[in-house]
Amino acid sequence: MSFRDESDDGRDLRKPFLHTGSWYRMSSRQSSMMGSSQVIRESSISVVACVLIVALGPIQFGFTSGYSSPTQTAITSDLNLSVSEYSWFGSLSNVGAMVGAIASGQISEYIGRKGSLMIAAIPNIIGWLAISFAKDSSFLYMGRLLEGFGVGIISYTVPVYIAEIAPQNLRGALGSVNQLSVTIGIMLAYLLGLFVPWRILAVLGILPCTILIPGLFFIPESPRWLAKMGMTEDFEASLQVLRGFETDISIEVNEIKRSLASTSRRTTIRFAELKRRRYYLPLTIGIGLLVMQQLSGINAVLFYSSTIFASAGVTSSNAATFGIGAVQVIATGVTTWLIDRAGRRLLLIISSAGMTVSLLIVAASFFGKDYVSEDSSLHSIFAILALVGVVAMVVAFSLGMGAIPWVIMSEILPINIKGLAGSIATLANWFCAWLVTMTANLLLTWSSGGTFTIYMVVSALTVVFVTIWVPETKGRTLEEIQLSFR
Repeated sequence: MSFRDESDDGRDLRKPFLHTGSWYRMSSRQSSMMGSSQVIRESSISVVACVLIVALGPIQFGFTSGYSSPTQTAITSDLNLSVSEYSWFGSLSNVGAMVGAIASGQISEYIGRKGSLMIAAIPNIIGWLAISFAKDSSFLYMGRLLEGFGVGIISYTVPVYIAEIAPQNLRGALGSVNQLSVTIGIMLAYLLGLFVPWRILAVLGILPCTILIPGLFFIPESPRWLAKMGMTEDFEASLQVLRGFETDISIEVNEIKRSLASTSRRTTIRFAELKRRRYYLPLTIGIGLLVMQQLSGINAVLFYSSTIFASAGVTSSNAATFGIGAVQVIATGVTTWLIDRAGRRLLLIISSAGMTVSLLIVAASFFGKDYVSEDSSLHSIFAILALVGVVAMVVAFSLGMGAIPWVIMSEILPINIKGLAGSIATLANWFCAWLVTMTANLLLTWSSGGTFTIYMVVSALTVVFVTIWVPETKGRTLEEIQLSFR
């Protein structure tokens, strides 16, 4: 039975929420009349343009994450919030993201990657409006939950979409754009938070999603999702525009068809089926990396960086926080350049090892500061060491653990379980993010040195986990990667 034959029965049951459209359905003869077709074929500009459009989603993600740090003093003062109330405000986006993560896989599978991003944009916009007009904590909480719901969907859908449209030689670099955009969003929140009132800053948070929504109408749907849904004509048209109008896509088309023919064509997978090795092993790797990414304490560093710097004796803590955001963007940019050259696995080992050493320095600095007088020169030295350690930790995180877990998750999960398994992995990530955010203040009050020691141990365990379990996926097609787990 051919691919087309076995998919015809359900062809009309799964239509893209935002149809791929007919604007790019042209033959090579027609496209040759366009002066840009040669450029599209040679530079993969079509794929890059699609990535840049969907990257507005992670910018929204980063802006949401970074908003709570520079606005803490202003919001608590204007609305008379207690420290615990603001802690809830900071963490509720993670709660909303957990709900969004649960829904993300099924939404993305049912209406497509583009439709999923459209749905994610709407609660983000409403959430920012609720915060900007808030008169009390209830509006803040509602807005933060709505933002989180949208971000939870974005955090799953964007890396999956990018992995499914990117050619294998660019998949790592383009996949890393997801995390690069998150860091840009965080940096923008830190920078604008130094000068812009918190209500206006909330209004500015709407911009990425308001630009994303119309942009989604100009990009094709994921060809692999279209193929899975049996929309063969749309699948081939989407892949053609992504690879260039004059590119021969027959080999890639046949490889995707063969992969789908050897897997279950059902759109729903039961939890019991995840116990099979071909499913549980990639799911374990994906969950493990995304959990360790958060338990390393990066959200504690980013959300409470001003407090950490003040505790370390740094006077201009807000400026230092923005500096952290800028360093993160630069380091993540380096990862984008390196990932398809050095490989995912090597960068993960270097990143987690660097985080372990950096967190050891921070922990030792805080322990040492507790035993010396504030007037002594050693106290200043320990403060500088803590600052250096925190910056080094952010750099090390950005060189691998920031971007690569999402890249690997989107690469190793078979397409027929990607919705369910991806939701589970994303939910685990957001639950750990919420856990770290909620406990960071308590742990830092208990012992700053002890807190960073806990994060250091997790980073050390990450080195072991990556060394033993994580495969190298550089230079392999998605179908080859997923076949290796059978």
